[in-house]
Amino acid sequence: MRFASPWPIRARMGSRRSGDRLPDRHSRKTRYRSTLRMASDSRNETTLNFGAAVLGWVVPGLGQILIGERKRGIYVLVGILGLFMTGLFVGGLDCVDKDEDRLWFYGQAVAGPVAFGAAYANDALIKSGRATELVPTPPSMMEQSQNLPGRTVPAAKGLAHANEFGTLLCFLAGLLNLVAILDALVRVKGQCPYDRKMPERRAAGANP
Repeated sequence: MRFASPWPIRARMGSRRSGDRLPDRHSRKTRYRSTLRMASDSRNETTLNFGAAVLGWVVPGLGQILIGERKRGIYVLVGILGLFMTGLFVGGLDCVDKDEDRLWFYGQAVAGPVAFGAAYANDALIKSGRATELVPTPPSMMEQSQNLPGRTVPAAKGLAHANEFGTLLCFLAGLLNLVAILDALVRVKGQCPYDRKMPERRAAGANP
């Protein structure tokens, strides 16, 4: 005994009308292969701007300005340096420390010479006691066992979450500048280097 389906045939067929034609499987494969070939040719034709990448590390955004992307370069300059300076304002000058926070400093150093300048100012002004007084701390148990005096720390040393947030912001500025350096390395003036074949791809897609 057969039961009729409660769904009408038109609903099972969907919205496809009798005049519509399903896309050919071979034509889709051909378009896909041609797209991959164009993308491969685009990557092979990409030139690397090593000079722009180096200048992008010296001054964030300078690499984009060098290759003609002035507006983009100004955005990068203001964004990265603004983020780095915000980190110094929040966490203090000692949030960039190449001795005590060496791993964090590796990421901060990608922001450019400004990170090395902040680390040098931290050593010359804060750690040396020239800008603030040095406060003695009680000796630790190991120092007591060896009859050693306690260490001295600067009175203006950043502590707690404020210093951690400042360190993180300066670290993020370095990571963002790494992205900007890679962008300047492969960017072509006026367009993304991976979209140079976009008009041809659209034409290939329109003509199966």
